[in-house]
Amino acid sequence: MSRLKVVRGMKDILPVEAPRWHHVEDNARRVFEAYGYQEMRTPVLEHTELFRRSIGEATDIVEKEMYTFDDRKGRSLSLRPEATASCVRASVENALARGGDGLRVWYAGPMFRYEKMQKERYRQFYQLGAEVYGLEGAAADAEIILVTARLWRTLGLANVSLELNSLGTRDEQAAYRAHLREYLQDRSDALDDDSRRRLQTNPLRVLDSKNPQLQELIDAAPTPLDSLGEASRAHFDEVVATLHACGVALRTNPRLVRGLDYYTRTVFEWVSGDLGAQSAICGGGRYDRLFAEIGGPDTPAVGFSAGIERIVAVMQAGGVAVAAAAPQLYLAAVGEAPCRGAHALAERLRDELPDVRMVVDAAGGGFRPKLKRADRSGALLALVLGDDELAAGNIQIKTLRGEIQEQVALGDAAARIRTLLRPGAPD
Repeated sequence: MSRLKVVRGMKDILPVEAPRWHHVEDNARRVFEAYGYQEMRTPVLEHTELFRRSIGEATDIVEKEMYTFDDRKGRSLSLRPEATASCVRASVENALARGGDGLRVWYAGPMFRYEKMQKERYRQFYQLGAEVYGLEGAAADAEIILVTARLWRTLGLANVSLELNSLGTRDEQAAYRAHLREYLQDRSDALDDDSRRRLQTNPLRVLDSKNPQLQELIDAAPTPLDSLGEASRAHFDEVVATLHACGVALRTNPRLVRGLDYYTRTVFEWVSGDLGAQSAICGGGRYDRLFAEIGGPDTPAVGFSAGIERIVAVMQAGGVAVAAAAPQLYLAAVGEAPCRGAHALAERLRDELPDVRMVVDAAGGGFRPKLKRADRSGALLALVLGDDELAAGNIQIKTLRGEIQEQVALGDAAARIRTLLRPGAPD
């Protein structure tokens, strides 16, 4: 019988890798909560129409990359390719964003896109992100970017930079789209087949082309900044000024349009110098019309998402070390009666020392192999329980990185362990 393997495009997160993921997720949670964001969890499965309306029919995500199928009642469902549309749908459905105070939410979880395999890009991938609903001023845009900047500092990511642009309002986008379409139509003979198709559906997608033969044409194309009105220009300038006042360095990139149709005004990306061509680790922007697109009231909104795989890769490339959480105690029992009572003793100690990490040796063998396993585990203390200790009502406590070895009454074990684990305790 052939051996089964992981589905192509999916990736196992193995125990040796998990500490880095925990480090990212735990620090992200702390940063989000420090800014007043609350967690939102949405289903991985949504009605396909949600993404058609929000992301856009003419995007590669909807046209080529979604995992879409009909359920047993013939309803078209899709695995979520991103989380913003789901968070907005949940906010509309549950009337969460009413009032003028603003709603701040964050999320983390798996997304799904059937796309070309590339470094640190998978068909099931993980994102974390944050959204602000109900606030239309430039301060909300700046805050979202400041959250990301603090997250990178907290994680120790040094070689990252911010790129910023503005797409303007819907009317300004329409004017820009017409200007861009005219420019591209005049040069249609130089376009490839995919770009000619995109020219008819959404000319902004032509700017996403990775065809090197089109880069000179794209570089000379008009930019969204050329079509901004006075209010949108003032909004963009205020975002930039606020970020500068907070010490955040940035580069205006007039070619930055992002891959989703729902963006308005501010768009941004954080890129890493450690990832090569696939350098983006985070992107976002303002999407004031998305609530209305999926049937809700007009509600200003801004947010971002970041790929956890990409963040972990940047941490590794930058030499950010994350140590696995080793056990602090290793309980080794030898003998029929001690082995039978070891788990009961461990449960009692866990009740008395709820924050302490402990492993019970469940393998066979004598004290020597068990103590070797205790040493390899990285534990600070070995708890040794044999027939003699059990008969005397004691436990032997041995420091694995020092010289202490002593017999302690079982009733006093928790207090002694707590003392030995205290920072600055004698070796």
